[in-house]
Amino acid sequence: MLPEKNKLSDSEEETRDFLISLSLFDSFNVDQLTILSRHMSYIQLQRGEFLFVEGDKGDYMGFVVNGILEVLKKSAAGENVLIARLAKGSSIGEMALIDKSPRSATVIAKQPTTMITLTNRGFDRLLEKSPTIGVIIIRKIARLLSLNMRRTSSKLADVLNVYPL
Repeated sequence: MLPEKNKLSDSEEETRDFLISLSLFDSFNVDQLTILSRHMSYIQLQRGEFLFVEGDKGDYMGFVVNGILEVLKKSAAGENVLIARLAKGSSIGEMALIDKSPRSATVIAKQPTTMITLTNRGFDRLLEKSPTIGVIIIRKIARLLSLNMRRTSSKLADVLNVYPL
């Protein structure tokens, strides 16, 4: 049992319990997830509400607890093209913790959606208090970004193969 000052709030406990279910955190122990959950918060989106718009400041990453998000990318013609649908367990905005660059796409809730987020500020505090956990998260995000890049490269190769050189 945690001492009273270390007791989790209901929100922190729910966050920890959700993180346990994510493969990104499968190597974390309960104590590490408890520490991480204290640096995260919830966002509620209604259907049609934007999580962020392409070009917005990137200052957090998030995980879908429930609901569905659509990721849209502006084409050369200026139209929004659907590039992904994200459901429970999906992550979004990982690059924001790494490069702090503007958002590279627009994300909108297709239905009411609940997310947990880790802000740049929360991540920086986590790094100060628990650098080991911060390093593990950075390595996990790097792996996730690498997998996404490989998947995107494969899709690009398929599209380019439609128009052989």
